Amino acid sequence: MQGRSPLRGDPHHLSGLSQGLPDPRRDPGDADQRGRGLVAGTVVAGERPAQAVILAGGQGTRLRPLTLARAKPVVPLLNRPFLAFQLALLREHGVTDVILACSYRVDDVRAALGDASQLGVRLRYVVEKEPLGTGGGVRNAADLVAGTVFVFNGDVLTDVDLSAMQRFHAERGSRATIFLTRVTDPRQYGLVELDADSRLARFREKPAATETITTDTVNAGVYLLDAALIRRIPGDRPVSIEREFFPALIADRVPSYGWCAPAYWRDIGSPAAYREAQMDLLEGRARMLLSPAGAWDGGSWRAAGGSVASDARVVPPAVLGARVTLHPRCQVGPAAVIGDGSTIGPDARVEGAVLWERVEVGAGAVLRECVIGADVKIGTHARVGPGIVLESGAVIPERATLAR
Repeated sequence: MQGRSPLRGDPHHLSGLSQGLPDPRRDPGDADQRGRGLVAGTVVAGERPAQAVILAGGQGTRLRPLTLARAKPVVPLLNRPFLAFQLALLREHGVTDVILACSYRVDDVRAALGDASQLGVRLRYVVEKEPLGTGGGVRNAADLVAGTVFVFNGDVLTDVDLSAMQRFHAERGSRATIFLTRVTDPRQYGLVELDADSRLARFREKPAATETITTDTVNAGVYLLDAALIRRIPGDRPVSIEREFFPALIADRVPSYGWCAPAYWRDIGSPAAYREAQMDLLEGRARMLLSPAGAWDGGSWRAAGGSVASDARVVPPAVLGARVTLHPRCQVGPAAVIGDGSTIGPDARVEGAVLWERVEVGAGAVLRECVIGADVKIGTHARVGPGIVLESGAVIPERATLAR
């Protein structure tokens, strides 16, 4: 790696720092211990991480227009906040102390989840005053973590076995481990190359069409890090985990590994991927870590309240939120998610679509494979086709056709 290592914020280099160990009676976050470099002996083999940091500092620009009205961590997934699915996975593996590194529309997250005690975890918030990048977001939480810490990108939906990842991390004596996944088309992701012993060898940003692809393993956005390394990240400027932090670990020969495991994984950062993630959950391609609210009813979930006409059709799989009204002869599903308080008019059809809260679908309208924000009004006999994404509050005239 050329240039100055982003982890060399003091005279102590990351490599060769087994001397001068900190006093084990001191908390590793104490001020006089910070910046001392890689702390040997911090991680005990077999130790179960109890903390996680979730990186949600961005504005979710790739997910616009949906994130113009709501923070990405709480966009609805099967009518539950997306972040709740990450918290459910962490809780399943015994991680109950979670720090959310955030900056954009933080009140949205607080309103939706609070301290997340209802999900069996404690959620704390660290708010960035200015964007710090993925590495800076982790560093901003350094005073709240110790030992070994899971770090999640805030747009990753996965059911990966975190306990197995921790065992790999401990067995290898790793200080930084990345969950890697294999993809069919790796060009749209950051590639991670390993040596024969699974140590990190090279990071490559999204390769150009003319470049030779040497691996199909990509960074899946789930990390296991020694908290001492987190404290080495500069706190006074934006830092990228992918472009600076891990390449610096490789250059400084810090024990860093990639762990490739079979698991469901999807980056929900685009509207198309966001919709597809919900189809995966509905159709059984992904394990449902958190069930939709409501009762299971013949292949679909129905929350309380609302009304369903006797001749309305719900074709499984589908999710009906609270206080949903289905008028005569309408059809919802297959693979549809209807948000709380929404109304589907007579003879309307909603298939493969995701509707947020309080959407009004007029009589005879047809919605297919689209995403509809909150408080949208769809006129009678309108057509909304595959790939269309409507911003919250939009009004679509009667008989309009929206197609790509």
